Amino acid sequence: MKYEGVLTKMRSELAETVQYYLIFESDFIHVNQLLDRKISINFLKFQCLGCKLQKKVFAQGYCYNCFSSLPQAGEWIRSPELSKAHLDIEDRDLEFEKEAQLQPHVVYLANSSDVKVGVTRKTQIPTRWIDQGAHEAIEIVEVPNRYLAGITEVALKGHVSDKTNWRRMLTNDIKDLNLEDEREKLKGFIPEEARNYYLAGNKETEIKFPVLQFPKKVKTLNLAKNPFYEGVLKGIKGQYFLFEDGTVFNVRSHEGYVVELNVN
Repeated sequence: MKYEGVLTKMRSELAETVQYYLIFESDFIHVNQLLDRKISINFLKFQCLGCKLQKKVFAQGYCYNCFSSLPQAGEWIRSPELSKAHLDIEDRDLEFEKEAQLQPHVVYLANSSDVKVGVTRKTQIPTRWIDQGAHEAIEIVEVPNRYLAGITEVALKGHVSDKTNWRRMLTNDIKDLNLEDEREKLKGFIPEEARNYYLAGNKETEIKFPVLQFPKKVKTLNLAKNPFYEGVLKGIKGQYFLFEDGTVFNVRSHEGYVVELNVN
């Protein structure tokens, strides 16, 4: 089978085992069905996710011009505490920013390698946890806008990491923790503006990924440097393909790459 299209992050569905899908313009791939099969990936060209032109991708699937100008690539995306729509202050497009920022957001703990704190829109749970390869996660607060979530994350990351050790996550070098206890330890560090939104009763969510074999040591595939690769798919975790020879391929970091996939 042959598929061709521009890569975007895999869509996922929480089930007994996470289900993954690749969506191309004219193709739909249920990635779980490719496990234990030989796959080749051939990089053809770039296509900016913003302007759709054949321009080199700079970041997040966008060319430099789009990354520098589009509201969906604003700095508040990466740093929620910089959100200003609640003050009626525009960054790049106030209407877009109000729609994105002035909705319920969750600050959470996710355990992918070690426990980390993060922020996401409420509608992105559990997708955000799956994307990070978390085998367990729990909500800390649910607040009405992105700014409150951002300042809460900033306050808490002084006491818990906000990064994922992706190599440990992919080799399954993990430990199970009681996230309800970890959440309780952080309760006193929540900013006063967000304390009334603390979620004391939520239970942790457990997530199982479709992996037949974890790599003992990972080597990353970068299509810009190595435009062709072939291997047997042994697992999917986070936004990564895991191959039999230890090669791992981060789909999300290759957004905007047009590829040809051949499945044998």
